[in-house]
Amino acid sequence: MSDTRLDHELRAREYPPKPERSSLATSFIAKCTEFGSRLLKLTYRRPRSLPILVDSVSWLVGLSLGLILKLTITASVASIETAVLIGFAIAGQTILGSLIGIYRYRWRISSFEEVTALGFTWLTVATGITIGNFLFRQTVSDLPSSAVINGSLGALSLMIAARVAWRRLCDIQRRPQAERCRRTIVVGAGEGGGQVIRAMLSDPNSLYYPVALIDDDPALENRQMDGVHVEGARNDIAEVAARHGAEVLLIAIPSATSKLIQELSALAVSANLEVRVLPATNELVGGMSVTDVRPPTVNDLLGRDPVEIDLESVVDYLRDRRVLITGAGGSIGSELSRQVQRFGPSKLFLLDRDESALHSLQLSMEGRALLDNDGLIVADIRDRDRMFEVFDNTRPDVVFHTAALKHLTLLENHPSEGVKTNTIGTSNLLDAALNFDVKRFVNISTDKAADPTSVLGATKLAAERLTAQAAKEVGEPYLSVRFGNVLGSRGSVLPIFLDQLENGNKLTVTDPDVTRYFMTIPEAVRLVVQAGAIGDPGEVLVLDMGEPVKILDLAKQLIDLVRPGTEIEFTGLRPGEKMHEVLIAKDEVGATRAHPRINHTAGEVTDPADALAILGEDVVSNTRSLLADAAHVADRHVKTSVT
Repeated sequence: MSDTRLDHELRAREYPPKPERSSLATSFIAKCTEFGSRLLKLTYRRPRSLPILVDSVSWLVGLSLGLILKLTITASVASIETAVLIGFAIAGQTILGSLIGIYRYRWRISSFEEVTALGFTWLTVATGITIGNFLFRQTVSDLPSSAVINGSLGALSLMIAARVAWRRLCDIQRRPQAERCRRTIVVGAGEGGGQVIRAMLSDPNSLYYPVALIDDDPALENRQMDGVHVEGARNDIAEVAARHGAEVLLIAIPSATSKLIQELSALAVSANLEVRVLPATNELVGGMSVTDVRPPTVNDLLGRDPVEIDLESVVDYLRDRRVLITGAGGSIGSELSRQVQRFGPSKLFLLDRDESALHSLQLSMEGRALLDNDGLIVADIRDRDRMFEVFDNTRPDVVFHTAALKHLTLLENHPSEGVKTNTIGTSNLLDAALNFDVKRFVNISTDKAADPTSVLGATKLAAERLTAQAAKEVGEPYLSVRFGNVLGSRGSVLPIFLDQLENGNKLTVTDPDVTRYFMTIPEAVRLVVQAGAIGDPGEVLVLDMGEPVKILDLAKQLIDLVRPGTEIEFTGLRPGEKMHEVLIAKDEVGATRAHPRINHTAGEVTDPADALAILGEDVVSNTRSLLADAAHVADRHVKTSVT
């Protein structure tokens, strides 16, 4: 269920009414609310008049009381000289306050900035009238300085009190009706928690109403934010929820790790609470609002520390270079296209056989999709002559090769198609790259190429070997990058699970013990871009994907998030599938060098067709023949153009 649909359902939900108050109390509250509303409307119509009037009355009352309390002053003297003094104070406050911006709503009422500006204005006016009274005391004035100072302090107190009361009135007017909101426990009494509580209590349309805070820091056990108290640590969630009748647990820690989110989510589920989170700090734009609150995603639950890359090395090989990306319309290719564009290539060429995918890609990158950019290329990497034509027209310096057939089960049923695209297609690109002096070639591979048991793994291992052969021939950084499953990519497990949940179906898992490596699309692409900068000719670079994740655990987490109670059906491993994937083969040795999350292994410079041995001798023989025929089409050492 989408978050928008959930919000609509929450709007339609009927909550039990609160016990009715006495008619007298209800009438009094109604009259106060009506008075506050009229006062607010008056302020909106006269945005400057009311604050000026309040400050003027404050000076009038403050100075009058300060002088009247001096019993030695006669009424006649006090009436004349006090009126003059009050007149100067009001005039000074109005003029100086207008110049500084107090009466232009430059700051939020009663905010630190407004109180500071008010204090400066008051201090200037108070100092001015005190000095003036002292200078004229021996001639025309008989007002004691202490009375003026006390009166000024009284005026300041009244001005601040009026603003605090006004701020409180505004907050009450904006506060949502608790009975129409979901009672929410907020985890985190830090800055994130304070912001989200203020956002909830200042939005009349908020779906959430904070009733308690939870924080593990003992030093914060007595803290309160806008009247919401810290009532315990994470182990007290169930008790606090029962005491307040809470429905939602909001994790208001933008820097929360996936482990913490998992732990809090488990506690929330056991307490029958729905889980909501704040986005990471770098996702918040323009400050916190209630609309930023969302259910946790699988990225929240499985994500790791942000990937850092060496920008200088990446910029060095991409800026002002001509870059070609194959399979640009795919999940990895499209994100790679967007990230590469940020590094300022002189020209970016985006190749895909799917014109609709290119249409969507241009829309995401340029905000329009007229398909009039000469950098968009419709072509199939299986077509060798077309590839030579494309390379002749574009003359790229760098190539990222992401185009592939990747659906394991389909390729098991149609192995020749996998060979044509993943192996022969890669050979076509490498031959064209060598023929037209491409300086850097990055082949995107998969963890299934390590000790392959499937058509997909075998054909991608053959592509890795072809890349290593080309690197040996040209001596340039032609390399492969190997990683596992990418969260959210087309055909991956996450979209399948979400579709099953959306349609009310059971979740299908192959085996309760099966595991896979996962990473997010942006994370994978950032490491691919970094790998292109640090890889040596012929290497296979293996991305660190953290610990493998049980698919059953992923399914259970999604069920808890989206549709609790959904059944899981086990279907058994499909042909070619492994119980547990590996990133590095048994006969490979990996070592980290330039980047802590990228392992380097030496690519095999052996017969690529041998990698297809698990597909049968006929496939191996046919592939070897196709590669040999292709080698005769173009002399790799003679630079020619295909017309």
